[in-house]
This record gives sequence, C-alpha cells and structure tokens, in this order.
Amino acid sequence: MADPRPSLTGRVVAELTAEIRDGALPAGSRLPTEAELMARFGVSRTVVREAVSRLRAAGLVEPQQGRGTFVLTRPSTARFEFGEATARTVPEIVELVEFRIGVEAEAAALAARRRTDRDLDRIRRAGDRCRDAMALPARSIQADFDFHQAVAQASGNRWFTDLLASLGPLMILIPKGRRTGGRTADPVQAEHAAVTGAVAAGDPQAAAAAMRIHLINSAERVRREQ
Repeated sequence: MADPRPSLTGRVVAELTAEIRDGALPAGSRLPTEAELMARFGVSRTVVREAVSRLRAAGLVEPQQGRGTFVLTRPSTARFEFGEATARTVPEIVELVEFRIGVEAEAAALAARRRTDRDLDRIRRAGDRCRDAMALPARSIQADFDFHQAVAQASGNRWFTDLLASLGPLMILIPKGRRTGGRTADPVQAEHAAVTGAVAAGDPQAAAAAMRIHLINSAERVRREQ
C-alpha cells in the first residue's frame, strides 16, 4: 500500500503557504500549535512536523525555543519557469549543464560545510532510491532529482532548493539506456556516492568537484547517444 504521508504533508504545506502568501498568517505571527494543526488537518504529529520542516527549509517560518514557530515572510510570487521543453540538442545540453554546474557545485560545497546528520541521511536515502529505481525509468528520473534536491537542501540556503524545485525533474539528463530501463551498470551511482562521500567528509572542494564531474559526465553520456 502506498504511503499517504507525502500527499498529506504536501497538502498541509500548500495550505499554510497560501495563508502566509495571502496575509492570513502575516509575518511575525505565530503558527497554530502542533495539536491545533493536527486537529485542523486531521493528520498525525509526524505529518505536521514534516510540513513545518518544509516551511522552515523554504525560509517561511522559524521555530523559537519555548515560544512556538513564527512566520518570517511572504513567499515570493516571482518564479523561474523552466517550461515544458527540456534540453534535446547538444548545444542545449551544454547550456543546461553549464547552468547546473554554477548552481549545484556551489550547493554541494555549502552542503559539505553545513550539512546536519539529518541532511546526510536524506542524501543517502535519495541515493539508495535512485539505485533501486534504475530499471524503472519514471521512478529513476524522480529519484535522481530527489538526490540533487537533497544536496541543495543540505546547503542551508533556500534559494538553491527553490531554484531546483522550479527546474523540476526535467533538468535530469537521462541517456537512452536508463530511459528504456536498461540494467547495465550505471556510473551515476558511483558519481552520486562520490558527492555523498565528500559531503559526509565535510570537504567543500571535493564536493564541488564531485558534483561538477557528475554533471559533465551525465551530459557526455547523453551527447554520445545524439
């Protein structure tokens, strides 16, 4: 049976974000208590805590010891739109990789400096899901995207997370072998492991280099099949 928690959490996040955006929960106001949110949405404490964690990661709220969780700011209405199309030609792939290197190499470096044990666990679990989904193209793309999002989130800078969320899974470069569910050895797993290892070791330069190599190699794998 599918786990309902992600959709429940997403609903809580979406509704609270809308209230913050619309001013129903203005900056400086306190969020309802966990018990109040549980009763209002009909969800468990775990769902409420995950939703608040996502709002905090987005820079919308901040817990204060002994006082509760307070709204920081309204979410921006400006959005970077990646659009429906993805990179298909070699020049488009090169441009996308150049852009992602500029963003994700720095995010990986910051993740190596700032990651918490929870962040590292999230990165590792995303990497495991990517490995397990290798033979299932649709799941593989989402799992790969989740790995990159987990690294961005570990940076502690919400702009990296928001930008990758705007790009979405379309940013993932998938060679034909993975799109058709091929079961041959996938070098992506070793490259993800190198990024994870550098972040775990707290080595910003190695983390940035590992992410850069991974993105360049991903583009080259796709380019060879054009």
